[in-house]
Amino acid sequence: MTIFQINDVKKTFKNREIKEQVLKGINLTLKEGQITALIGASGSGKSTMLTIAAGLQRATEGRIYFQGINLSEMNQEQIRKIRAKQFGFIFQSSHLVPFLSVEDQLTLMLEISEVRLKKQEQRNEVEKLLKLVDMYHRKDAFPSSLSGGERQRVAVARALIHKPKMLFADEPTASLDSRRSIDIMNLIKDLTKTMKITTLMVTHDEEMLLYADNIVTMRDGLIK
Repeated sequence: MTIFQINDVKKTFKNREIKEQVLKGINLTLKEGQITALIGASGSGKSTMLTIAAGLQRATEGRIYFQGINLSEMNQEQIRKIRAKQFGFIFQSSHLVPFLSVEDQLTLMLEISEVRLKKQEQRNEVEKLLKLVDMYHRKDAFPSSLSGGERQRVAVARALIHKPKMLFADEPTASLDSRRSIDIMNLIKDLTKTMKITTLMVTHDEEMLLYADNIVTMRDGLIK
């Protein structure tokens, strides 16, 4: 089932009198339960495409549909609410809050996402997902005491605790060694399937493409 659709998206950046067209007409369809990997050389436009799809910046032209809703017609507050409730994000670095425990990282995300749960229900959801990512035994630990792989596992759990429909991953294994990268990609793939999430991932690592259902190559602002 199609969850996300990108239609003829273009993006132009202006620097004084200079205009640079980074995206030149992108068309892409994303389906439920699948991982789509965006690949391409630096400057190809893949990270710009990811941030536009995620509602973190606006396209200059084109339309983006999420579950049939035209996000391009929404104002910033409407898009913010969809991001908070329906989108999850994983970045190169885990970006965990240094003074919060592993458990509290996920609880905070539930509150930001405005998921209406009682305290005990919140604890139950956090416990369940931390067990899924094999981090429940570290629920009281703080980021400074975690390894890089453990921090990224917590970041994955935090991105998914509010049960989003879309997951946006920007180089999620870039800061990890090969063994931990494989662990994280196995985790993302498993959760994408079991939770029926639609994942859009940017990566430079060709080994990570083994976990993708679809591979989309970008070059000079176009899909090749």
